[in-house]
Amino acid sequence: MQLIDSHTHLDFPDFDADRLPLLARSRALGVEQMVVLGVEQNTWQRLWDLVQTDSQLYAALGLHPVYLVRHRPEHVTELGQWLNRLAGHPQLCAVGEIGLDFFLPELDRDAQQQLFEAQLKLASDFQLPALLHVRRSHAQVIATLKRFRLQRGGIIHAFAGSREEAREYLKLGFKLGLGGAATWPQALRLRKVLADLAPDTIVLETDSPDMAPAMYPNQRNSPEHLPDICRALAEVMGLHPEQLAKASTANACEVFGWTLPV
Repeated sequence: MQLIDSHTHLDFPDFDADRLPLLARSRALGVEQMVVLGVEQNTWQRLWDLVQTDSQLYAALGLHPVYLVRHRPEHVTELGQWLNRLAGHPQLCAVGEIGLDFFLPELDRDAQQQLFEAQLKLASDFQLPALLHVRRSHAQVIATLKRFRLQRGGIIHAFAGSREEAREYLKLGFKLGLGGAATWPQALRLRKVLADLAPDTIVLETDSPDMAPAMYPNQRNSPEHLPDICRALAEVMGLHPEQLAKASTANACEVFGWTLPV
């Protein structure tokens, strides 16, 4: 089984003690390529230094809405400078993690929206896919994406929306990121939506170290859990695990502009 983990935070300190052996264990299980997403300006250099140590790690840079109070207007300018400096580099794959979070009441929605739109413009200007955090904000995100119409689309991370919302994202050129959340039996609505999704609509992810799947409760999530996530989601979707793995890998390669692994 060959897999791509399309959403990790492997630069987080949670992995400092065992990052290299974890990568080796993940590769032994078939998880070759992994995307590492930035969340705030002061993490980008650490993240980029990490991916430069391993040709199968890829960087996305962005300003995450949950860290809104830490972001400054000049950070958007700096993001543009980073994207310009790294333009065409094979290990820069996307703008992310960006988006809207309407779940946390303390996050100013207007400020989030301004930040989101500024980063979508950068994704458009540099012709990069966008990796989106969407929590309790599907309607607003969809309306915003309809205005921007990103040429390369992207991924809706940790998708947990309705069938109708899924259809809207797919029409806008986005894939749906699925990971640990949908493996939990109590995720009844999400699992019903999954059962209707075609294999060419989804990419697999872990969100390591967060969103541990049901088979690893209360543990640090890791790319090495992705094969078990794949098996659990394949059962929900009525697919063979290898079929889902192949589809997810092909879909991730399509989003990021990568050649399919042999």
